[in-house]
Amino acid sequence: MTTLAVDVIVLDIEGTTSAAGFILGDLYDYARPRLEQVLARAENDEVIAAARADAITETGLTPDATDTEVADALRALMAADVKSTPLKTLQGVLWAEGFARGEITSQFFDDVPPRLREWRDAGIRLVVYSSGSVASQQPWFRHAPQGDLSTLVEAWFDTVNAGPKKEEASYRRIAESLGLDAARLLFLTDHPDEVAAAHAAGWNVIALDRTGEPWAGEHPTGTAVGSFDEIEVTR
Repeated sequence: MTTLAVDVIVLDIEGTTSAAGFILGDLYDYARPRLEQVLARAENDEVIAAARADAITETGLTPDATDTEVADALRALMAADVKSTPLKTLQGVLWAEGFARGEITSQFFDDVPPRLREWRDAGIRLVVYSSGSVASQQPWFRHAPQGDLSTLVEAWFDTVNAGPKKEEASYRRIAESLGLDAARLLFLTDHPDEVAAAHAAGWNVIALDRTGEPWAGEHPTGTAVGSFDEIEVTR
């Protein structure tokens, strides 16, 4: 593979640094029964209150919907794996608390942590862009089994501060926020639609095609890699 000269590597999480099944399994299972619990705190928490209101609007519930009705609607979104911003916000709150209490842990593919440390040591900046909220991204990296990886990351983006991951404008927004030309950015993701959106914004993109992940085999032959060990970058 040709060595790419970049200043920043932007990382997707699900299916790229970490197994989608772990997130959709262990973490979703942790959040499901606790949604009513977090929604009940809306009166005293502006973030939760805003997410609750947005969830009601997004799911078509009436303004007087109960916490149980809102939780049930959110669980339906989880079952369909809808990338809902209010859902991601509430999940992020729950997961951050679960990580802090040691009730849940994160997961990274074995090839990921060594390469992240290698790239950072080489002066390449690392950034995360995931549909999961920033509130869930940070503890995910902080509580990695391989040690705290959050110290390697300098910026965090989600659908709130950057926009939807399948839209070109989101990548232009991130480049502007980082103060870099798109040609100096590299995005690593497993989702074909995200590959297309980042390419349209002028970014370098490498698709991950990991065995057993949701988008495995969906990339044109010769355009994807199976692990971070196959990626060669320099500044």
